[in-house]
Amino acid sequence: MAFQIVINLIIAFMWMFLSESYSVPSFIAGYLWGILLLFLLRRFVPDTFYLRRVIKIVRLILLFIKELFSSNMDIVKLVYTPKPDVEPGIFELPTELKSNWEITLLANLISLTPGTLSVAVSRDNTKLFIHAMHIDDSDASILSIKNTFEKAIMEVTR
Repeated sequence: MAFQIVINLIIAFMWMFLSESYSVPSFIAGYLWGILLLFLLRRFVPDTFYLRRVIKIVRLILLFIKELFSSNMDIVKLVYTPKPDVEPGIFELPTELKSNWEITLLANLISLTPGTLSVAVSRDNTKLFIHAMHIDDSDASILSIKNTFEKAIMEVTR
């Protein structure tokens, strides 16, 4: 992916210099020509076309923003309830993620979402221990995290 980005930047700068127009629109035009060339020549360039991964990264960011907003609304409802029925607790999340980077990203996304906090990671990196402000059903919480964050992280990194 990094190789393709560098090639695309080189094409954009070459376009800008060859057209003798040293402006942002000229650079953007060259960048778009570079994307087109890389797409047409993707058979000869190693790795998959990098815009696919960029789109998946954008989807992960949008998913995080959506989850952040919805969990903020849940916390606001819980805080303003006169007699809240809150059941805080810690549950174990088995994860299919392998690399340290993936596990760290998942733990950070969970911790940045209000109402949840990553407490620890098991020694064999197969489980995360998560504290939640309100747990109705731990199995539902596990499925929710696996179907949102873990799935999106695996799409980005694999």
